Amino acid sequence: MLKIPKIDAPALPAELTGSSGAVACNNWAADYPYAPKTTFTAAHNGTHLLLTFRVEEECTKAEVTEDNGPVWTDSAVEFFISFDDTGYYNFEFSCIGKALLGFRKTKPDVTHAAPEVMRTILRRSSLGGTNFAERRGDNRWELDVAIPATAFFAHRFASLDGLKARANVYKCGDDLSRPHFLSWQPIGTEKPNFHVPEYFGDIEFE
Repeated sequence: MLKIPKIDAPALPAELTGSSGAVACNNWAADYPYAPKTTFTAAHNGTHLLLTFRVEEECTKAEVTEDNGPVWTDSAVEFFISFDDTGYYNFEFSCIGKALLGFRKTKPDVTHAAPEVMRTILRRSSLGGTNFAERRGDNRWELDVAIPATAFFAHRFASLDGLKARANVYKCGDDLSRPHFLSWQPIGTEKPNFHVPEYFGDIEFE
């Protein structure tokens, strides 16, 4: 059980304090041995879920230019969450903060968030917001995200206080020179697949 503490903070604080975890499960290491160091911190302020991702990797790219594009092909971090058996939300972010949001019961059965919803998701990257081709080297970056309760558009949450859910956190880069597929909670599928809510872990909002 991951407890998401409630803190008195703006949507994008200078430094987030909260519960932390490592995105370190390399479930398909035989085919994808590379595992960049990735951690996350999570908290909420009642109206927003606050996330900070920290990544250290050898290959980083940011070529996707628009929200709800294929951000998983860039250097990406992801947060999937389910509040009940109606479906789950997949929040996916490139290293410069381009985002994808869908609500789905299964991977192909998806409703993407409208542009007005995407605009409410606040993002701040240590890499800035300009696209770039793959960079090789000792790349380190942070991404801060603030997801308002209203972004869970298939539900009607006025507040995040006291909510219980199931979730997983991921790091990927499908089209990088060193592709990888890491998770916070272990996944037992034969091939890389993050759209498996049966492997989500329990979380609780304070």
